[in-house]
Amino acid sequence: MTIGASLFLIAIGAILKFAVTVTVAGVDLQTVGVILMVVGFVGLLLALFLAFTGRSSGLPPGEL
Repeated sequence: MTIGASLFLIAIGAILKFAVTVTVAGVDLQTVGVILMVVGFVGLLLALFLAFTGRSSGLPPGEL
């Protein structure tokens, strides 16, 4: 998951949690919003971890 997709999920989840007042039969939109925000935060942490960990090129240090 990319950083942009994670931020999108967080934003959609926050909108569902805090801004939507419509009720849908059988679906709790506030709970769906919380789930989307949690998935977005986990994806953001994973994307940032992968972005900042050094990926080895397979060459010895100093031989780029």
